[in-house]
Amino acid sequence: MDRPMLRTLYLFASLLAFLFLAALWYGLGRPVHLPDAASPTHKLQCASYTPFDKDQSPFDQPFRLRPARMDADLALLSERFQCIRTYSMTGLEAIPALARKHGLKVMLGAWVNANPLDTDKEVELLIAAANANPDVVSAVIVGNEALLRKEITGERLAGLIAKVKSQVSVPVTYADVWEFWLQHPQIAPAVDFLTIHLLPYWEDEPRGIDAALAHVAEVRQVFGNRFAPKDILIGETGWPSEGRQRETAEPSRVNEARFIRGFVALAEANGWRYNLIEAFDQPWKRASEGAVGGYWGLYDADRQDKGVLEGPVSNLALWPHWLLASVALMLAVLALAGRPADQRATLLLPLLVALGAGCLGLWGELVRTNARFAGEWLWAFALAGLNLLVLAHGALALARRDGWRQRLFAWLEAHAGLWLLAAGFAGAVSMLAMVFDPRYRSFPSAALLLPSLVYLLRPVPARRAEVALLAFIVGAGVAPQLFREGLQNPQAWGWAVVSVLMVGALWRSLRLRPA
Repeated sequence: MDRPMLRTLYLFASLLAFLFLAALWYGLGRPVHLPDAASPTHKLQCASYTPFDKDQSPFDQPFRLRPARMDADLALLSERFQCIRTYSMTGLEAIPALARKHGLKVMLGAWVNANPLDTDKEVELLIAAANANPDVVSAVIVGNEALLRKEITGERLAGLIAKVKSQVSVPVTYADVWEFWLQHPQIAPAVDFLTIHLLPYWEDEPRGIDAALAHVAEVRQVFGNRFAPKDILIGETGWPSEGRQRETAEPSRVNEARFIRGFVALAEANGWRYNLIEAFDQPWKRASEGAVGGYWGLYDADRQDKGVLEGPVSNLALWPHWLLASVALMLAVLALAGRPADQRATLLLPLLVALGAGCLGLWGELVRTNARFAGEWLWAFALAGLNLLVLAHGALALARRDGWRQRLFAWLEAHAGLWLLAAGFAGAVSMLAMVFDPRYRSFPSAALLLPSLVYLLRPVPARRAEVALLAFIVGAGVAPQLFREGLQNPQAWGWAVVSVLMVGALWRSLRLRPA
């Protein structure tokens, strides 16, 4: 094929590569239109409120909340809600006055735990605040999921509830996951109404978004019938906007909006009392609950609207930025590679580079939302660096090389076995984690797809013993991780496919040398 034809083919392949990236990022970020749940003239009932900025947590020492932050938060929430629910009294003494200022009611909560001194202090502050603010405090909640955490007995909790009831004039309740009301029947008679938590994502048998509302309705009906005439408050319900998938339950902003908007319509049609979790994303929860724990907010940690309650909603509002970054990386690597080596390379080079740029972008977005600790950030940067090396190696392998390009390729080629071992090691470590401790871990498929494909299609020699061990670990984990995650989990299937590709790359490396 002559040079003009090759140039035309190269431009065509580059256009396909660009269209691939555009389709990838627009497909992830395209706006979805759903019926609105709230507006300035249609306020919702209640939302959980914790007053921490994105750089704060309840474990901070010293423990200092910011009055200006709480004031601004309640001003914002008053535009969409009639009340807020709190979980602790410590540091929140100003909440009733701020709620009054912004026309909000408050369901005040006392934090009950295994420390009796801390618990008694919380309860005394709760009683005092309820009695001092009867115009604002609509109910008090003595403890939140303390039975679930096994930090208190049912008898001790019932005694605390009785103590509070004897000293306040507002209704008194306790809040926990719905199953624990059934496991501790002594609590229901002690409260004025039941506060149950219904979180389909976190159920022992997670419900996907299509079945979540039906599950909520079923449990609510069971409780309404069983505990009548006492009222039921759905004290927590919601859906995460980021994080790993659990069986069919997939976190995303669109799914969060679908759940919240559908739930509000269902609750208002049936006259249910409810409280949504939660007002603002809480990054500190990611440390104990995995990435998903930090993304239950209706607003993000910067107090920006996530589009959950009204208007179009996007799973990836930053998709134009990622598209630009991916295209810039693609152009940079194509410039690094230079002219393709032959007709086949003319077609493959832009497509390979686009795939690598897309994988790096997906990995970057996953890390941006999911990384929790310094160690996870270091791991993420190491895998990103590995991908860049593999991408450069693969691109130069398809290019005409001379001068510095040949020297760079020779260095990458000489160390290719190391890149393969590094990718295999990352795959093995990740697979062990996904098999033995997966609950709070995200699938690293985007970080290992490129090395798996490149070295499957273009095998490189590496140390045989290490390669064999890594191939065994990755391959042996495919079926167990699918069993744990469920066969209806696309993220688990994606990881399984990448793992099989990795095993193939490692196996082909073994076959390059005689045993």
